[in-house]
Amino acid sequence: MHIQLRRVFQKGGYTLGMLEVDDRAFATLEDGHNEPKVPGKTRIPAGTYPIVLRQNSPMADRYDDKFSSWHRGMLWLRNVPDFEYVYIHIGNSDKDTDGCILIGNKANYAAGTVEDSTAAYRAIYPVILGAIQKNECVHITITEDFTGSWNDDES
Repeated sequence: MHIQLRRVFQKGGYTLGMLEVDDRAFATLEDGHNEPKVPGKTRIPAGTYPIVLRQNSPMADRYDDKFSSWHRGMLWLRNVPDFEYVYIHIGNSDKDTDGCILIGNKANYAAGTVEDSTAAYRAIYPVILGAIQKNECVHITITEDFTGSWNDDES
C-alpha cells in the first residue's frame, strides 16, 4: 500500500497538506519547517517512509483504550532522519503535533487547524491496519507543492 501526503500550505508554525489513502483525500496538519531541526516542533523531511504498528507506548495504550474494539497500535513512520516516534494521529492544532502528522476531514488555513480529526482517523486507520495485517509493505511518500491551492474553505 502506498500513501501520498502532499504538503500544500505553510505559514508560521504550521503546514497543511492532503493525504491520499485508497482514493480518499484527507487534510493533514504538521509543524512548520525550521533549520536546524527542533525536536517536537518541526515537521519531518519530505521523503518516503515505511509505516508499521507501534504497540508498546503510552500513546498506543491511550488509543487502544479509546478505540478498544479495533485499535492495534500507532501508525509509526520509520527511518525518519533525526526523528524517532513519528505517528499519524488525532489532533487539531500545531500544539497537538509534536513533530507528527495530524489527520482531519477539513483544513482551516487561517487558523492552521484540521477539523473532524477523530472521524478521519476512524476512516483511515482500519484501511492501513488491514494492509499491515496482510503483511503488505505500507509506505508514505511526503512531497511539497506549495504552489498549488487547497479545495476547502480558507476561512
